[in-house]
Amino acid sequence: MTVFLRTASAKEIHLLYAQLPEFDTRHTLLEIEMRLQNQPHHLLMAEADGRPAGFIAGYALDSMLFCSWLGGVSPEYRRRGYASALWTAQEEWARARGYSKITVKTRNRFKGMLLFLITNHYRLTRVDAQDDEEENLVWLAKSL
Repeated sequence: MTVFLRTASAKEIHLLYAQLPEFDTRHTLLEIEMRLQNQPHHLLMAEADGRPAGFIAGYALDSMLFCSWLGGVSPEYRRRGYASALWTAQEEWARARGYSKITVKTRNRFKGMLLFLITNHYRLTRVDAQDDEEENLVWLAKSL
């Protein structure tokens, strides 16, 4: 299987993001645009047969640190290499622009994401405890 990746707009990212079942708190298109405004950012879409299959969005926190902020793959395309292709492309993009580290935040309830990140050499850097342990914010980072 060949994964086709391309640069995406915030609107395209938002359209696919709104369809992913895991996200119970949704960012509006305006919130996404505001988060990316006035800083280097990278928006990438994976396609399957011309249809959006997954996305990844990130932005610079400073000149050396890149934040992988928002991403996901549609359920029908999971476990088919789309997430790996998106993450690899984002890491290559960040490395080529001089970033030395990528950071990402997820929640304890996203076990698949945690396993994916650990398998791909991300290391736990911080946990922000919540009343519900499933909602704990888990921070990970990877040196590039």
